[in-house]
Amino acid sequence: MPDTIIRNARVTTLDPATPEAAAIAVRDGRILATGQDAEIMRLAGADTQVIDAGGRRVIPGLNDSHTHLIRGGLNYNMELRWENVPSLADALRMLKEQADRTPAPQWVRVVGGWSEFQFAERRMPTLDEINAAAPDTPVFILHLYGRALINRAAIEVLGFGKDTPNPPGGEIQRDDHGNPTGLLVARPSALILYSTLAMGPKLPLKDQINSTRHYMREMNRLGITSVIDAGGGGQNYPDDYAVIQQLDDADQLTVRIAYNLLAQTAGAELSDYERWVEMTEPGSGSDMLRMNGAGENLTWSAADFENFLEPRPDLAPTMESELEPVVELLAENKWPFRIHATYDESIDRFLTVFERVNQRQPFETRFIIDHAETVTPRNIERITALGGGIATQHRMAFQGEYFVDRYGPQAAQATPPIRQMIEMGTPVGAGTDATRVASYDPWVGLYWMTTGKTLGGMQLFDEDNVLTREEALRIWTHGSAWFSGEAEVKGALAPGMYADLAVLSADYMSVPSEEIRQINAVLTMVGGRVVHGDGDFSDLAPPLPSASPGWSPVGAVPSPGARQAAKETGTRFASACGCGSACTLHGHDHGIAWTNPIPVRDLKSFWAALGCSCFAV
Repeated sequence: MPDTIIRNARVTTLDPATPEAAAIAVRDGRILATGQDAEIMRLAGADTQVIDAGGRRVIPGLNDSHTHLIRGGLNYNMELRWENVPSLADALRMLKEQADRTPAPQWVRVVGGWSEFQFAERRMPTLDEINAAAPDTPVFILHLYGRALINRAAIEVLGFGKDTPNPPGGEIQRDDHGNPTGLLVARPSALILYSTLAMGPKLPLKDQINSTRHYMREMNRLGITSVIDAGGGGQNYPDDYAVIQQLDDADQLTVRIAYNLLAQTAGAELSDYERWVEMTEPGSGSDMLRMNGAGENLTWSAADFENFLEPRPDLAPTMESELEPVVELLAENKWPFRIHATYDESIDRFLTVFERVNQRQPFETRFIIDHAETVTPRNIERITALGGGIATQHRMAFQGEYFVDRYGPQAAQATPPIRQMIEMGTPVGAGTDATRVASYDPWVGLYWMTTGKTLGGMQLFDEDNVLTREEALRIWTHGSAWFSGEAEVKGALAPGMYADLAVLSADYMSVPSEEIRQINAVLTMVGGRVVHGDGDFSDLAPPLPSASPGWSPVGAVPSPGARQAAKETGTRFASACGCGSACTLHGHDHGIAWTNPIPVRDLKSFWAALGCSCFAV
């Protein structure tokens, strides 16, 4: 007898035995059966909960194969997110309002997930604009791996002055008098960005717990039911895993997490892993929180940060001698591992090390190449032969314009070459690399994979490299499950698999391409338990405490997932025109006006033929 039945649905199961269904029966957290309404409803008993999906599309829960949820959760309630904000003017207004809310000594942090090409103005904010929006509250705005903008208040709090030296691998931009301007440039690594961000205040423990719960609910809102956490700088084991472990112990996790352990200290990476192999092992934990292996950083000398604003960095000549003993230790202990590798030149050197170790100590488990934007067919073949897989992310949706500017449009047509990976039989997963560079929104990734376009609309891929919607969905679900060794229980709605699924706000399989990015989940289920519900399903959603602290942006502005819903209902943000709010008379998109030339100097004062100062059609 099922615990729950979802009926009247259009189910994409990704199960070859039953690819499409209308109903799903769930028992004890797993799929009991799929099929047509009549046959599944015959299984129902008196205590079976029946959920009418209202004809909506149902998919397996999305699985981000490379993200930083644990670290992101500790900080989520402090961060102002600019995902899906249509204009720079909106973003600056949000910045000002959050600065007014934020008490000393806290900062306003805009930490990744946005691109200037998403804005109607198609440009970055200026330092003058940031200082005008927030004259007194410290502000830190991260832009990809390339740079950060800080205001005068932050410069003062950080103590940056004429005599402050540039940190290793980074530059503090200065004016003609030697004073810091507020622009921090990553050249060639992101250390200056992350070390500066780390100087800001942290949330107290109780707020970190609240923050992580809100971040997971945001994941659920977008249809995510699983992630693989790739560690991160400053993410020390076991101390910085205490919050997520506490939530698992209290049965409050709403996303399944497999986490990797990332070496933290340059020169001491081998010592880190020697200690950790004595403390834990892959697979230890629960069905909701389990250790997954090593990486994405195995040694600091092997990091090739993908700042496409700068030339490709060459790895240190000592990289091989530092990486090889770490890989050998992991192979001896049967630890899966993953390694950050943007460029084929880096991948080539890594694989030479892996092949050498494999000759002495054959790999008995998986390894993962993360990112692989410019990997070549030859190295895809080498990865596959060694039993490895490639975890891809939608970073090019945010940085494609910069990549094309540096390497040309031809090079961007298969960056990364996902179609070729599939054809060569390589395990491929999908993800975001959120939160500090790309957005955690999976629908940006599904849009990019199926259209080949950046957030700004630039066409990167040709037809040969664009994926079908089912191919992209499969990579985002069953494909990603391979990377945590869970392909037998995750990623398809088939009997015996986890009942992890999402009921969508719109039909991903049929909506126009430009509407894919507006999709979210109206109902999300993890292990047969409802973890998120909107609209008709809101009464099924478990309660969530208000965001804390009280000044948190999470409690004051719509989340990126909620903004998607606002788009779907026609709600608009106020824009940079003379309107105080979205135009209620015409209901238009402001971006039309801001991306077309207007024959006046003061755009805000222009009075259009439509009779409002929005001058859009």
